[in-house]
Amino acid sequence: MTDPHKIPVIVLTGFLGSGKTTLLNRLLANNPKTAVIINEFGATPIDQDLLEQTGMPLTTLAGGCLCCQIKGTLAPTLKNLWMAWDQAETKPFERMIIEASGLASPEPILDTLLRERWLASRYHLQSVITTLAIPSAAAQLDSFAEARAQVAWADTLLLTHADLSDADQQAALETHLQALAPATPRQTSGARDFSVESLLHNSGPMLRRLPDDGPLPAHNFRSISLLFEQVLPWQQLQTILHELLARHPLDLLRIKGVVYLAEQTEPMIIQAASIRLYPPSPLVSRAADDGRGRLVFIVNGDPTALAKDLNTAFAPLLKTNAIKLH
Repeated sequence: MTDPHKIPVIVLTGFLGSGKTTLLNRLLANNPKTAVIINEFGATPIDQDLLEQTGMPLTTLAGGCLCCQIKGTLAPTLKNLWMAWDQAETKPFERMIIEASGLASPEPILDTLLRERWLASRYHLQSVITTLAIPSAAAQLDSFAEARAQVAWADTLLLTHADLSDADQQAALETHLQALAPATPRQTSGARDFSVESLLHNSGPMLRRLPDDGPLPAHNFRSISLLFEQVLPWQQLQTILHELLARHPLDLLRIKGVVYLAEQTEPMIIQAASIRLYPPSPLVSRAADDGRGRLVFIVNGDPTALAKDLNTAFAPLLKTNAIKLH
């Protein structure tokens, strides 16, 4: 920290399913004295449950894309955290990471950190890290302005899921990055020389351009959440999710959640992106666990067809009003 009165901030961005939360866990394991602000799309937050507990301040901003909330929620949150940090004799954290929604451009975050004088005099924007999942990144860059903005504003590009990609996908992404950000440094998360420590200490330019102070393009993203009161048989859940991904290859962008399976004693993390369903992984049980499972489905466009399919597929497993559209 070059200025002891300023808190360094890392902005972590990247499209849905690109590995932001996985990277965030690795960053926190390397330096746990880090405060975290997470923004999630939709009204049912999941990501905070997927983080390793560090005892540091953790704030979740849910309910929409960050551009919709930033003036009303992010700035006051940053002010409150700085005042608590400044008043503490022993500083409770050394840095802050803001994990942006995968559906959001980072521009409103940067605008808040750089343009608002009170915040700019107390926070230092250290770097912007953008994650890109190699198998799906080229298609996302083709389809979504938000994904292109995430790349355009990055100080470092972190390429993920290299082990799941092929030569054509790697070449397609290379073509896009040469056009969008040819000079931006890149790292690959699975490479031998990859270092989480370097990401924590890399810095962006001393002088930064400001984002345009205008409205961002409208989007068509919606979310559907499911609440489960009972344990689920994995084989049945896996079959349903595979069928949903196959029926909605273009509009169903992301599935994520925490559920309780009949075959496991601990809660399990469920994730899918770009028609790929990943194997469930265990989550350490916590005192706050309520035994209720939650799945969130993020959709591009009209969610009516998916909502109907969800109701048909999950009806035997759900109570009344367990499906909510946001």
